[in-house]
Amino acid sequence: MTTEDERREIRRRHLREVRHGTSGCGVHHVTLISGDVERTIRFYQDVLEFPLTTVAENPGHEGSSRVLFDVGDGDLLAFADFPGLALPAYREVLGGLHHIAIRVPPERWSRLRGRLDEARVPYHQENGVSLRFADPDGTPLELTAAPPAEAESPHRR
Repeated sequence: MTTEDERREIRRRHLREVRHGTSGCGVHHVTLISGDVERTIRFYQDVLEFPLTTVAENPGHEGSSRVLFDVGDGDLLAFADFPGLALPAYREVLGGLHHIAIRVPPERWSRLRGRLDEARVPYHQENGVSLRFADPDGTPLELTAAPPAEAESPHRR
């Protein structure tokens, strides 16, 4: 377990007072595994209202499909299926995915909470701006109406 004193020491050693920007310009896409492409499309496009932008063969995996959804700001959430492989259900593992948080406008957040209710997707609401739930394959997601992450600038901690 990491103590607050240990976190303070990590901040002292690694956080910079002056940020000179990052070499990155955003997340192009994150790719997850889909157990059923049709079900994934129905959930992400019809329930969460993320437009489907691409349906194609998964490069390097004949017979596998890749679908991409627009999650705003030019960022994409991608899914690949691997028919014929007996893939286990999602589980959180060291080095694996904890959850994906997607920022949405406050007025859309309330609407999406209603869409989750309509689809009977259980969720946990936090702080009036965060909904945590799982997609049909068990991937943990968060919809947040919190301000952009830059509000949590490292030199403020």
